[in-house]
Amino acid sequence: MKNPDENSTVAARITAAIAERIIVGTLKPDAPLRQDHVAREFESSHVPVREAFRQLEAQHLVVALPRRGVRVAPLDAAAIREISEMRAALEVLALRHAAPRMTQAHFAKIELALIEGDNAETLQDFEAANRAFHQALVAPCGMPRLLASLDGLQRANSRLVFALARSAGWRPRSNGDHRLILAALRARNLEQASHLLARHIQTIERLSVPANA
Repeated sequence: MKNPDENSTVAARITAAIAERIIVGTLKPDAPLRQDHVAREFESSHVPVREAFRQLEAQHLVVALPRRGVRVAPLDAAAIREISEMRAALEVLALRHAAPRMTQAHFAKIELALIEGDNAETLQDFEAANRAFHQALVAPCGMPRLLASLDGLQRANSRLVFALARSAGWRPRSNGDHRLILAALRARNLEQASHLLARHIQTIERLSVPANA
């Protein structure tokens, strides 16, 4: 029998692997996740699998439904709107606490993520840089619970980015919104930066939700 630390390590590995499959679209919305199948694939007991499912549910990537079991979370209009509105509200809150604490080192990290996004040649590289940019924006806020909530929402948002790219295509591009946000922060114009950030986050909803939704 594995000890709790070993189970936690295995659970983290399973969580990361399944999360990646859901985010990039290998596992489609509403696809079932069977404990026995996952345990067999990862050569584990059911204990870390159940913990992995709980972590994935906390990240808004799976749902546990009565009589239907654990399934990949839907990507319908209601889910997209919820992710967008929650993330806009919470990320702006985090930015308002982070901005007064930003040093030149913080600005350098934000700038690096921005440059990596501009130079990305694949969607995977672009989305990794995009997440790094948003994480760097709020990292100085000093609110670990808020940052943990945002991490889950950013993962959910990554799903939307990959889903949108599959339907509309993707090509390398620079992100003007990110540059405007950074410029406002460097100018210590927090109100403008907050407005730009909220508008930028909500763009994913406008792009993803069908017009008749």
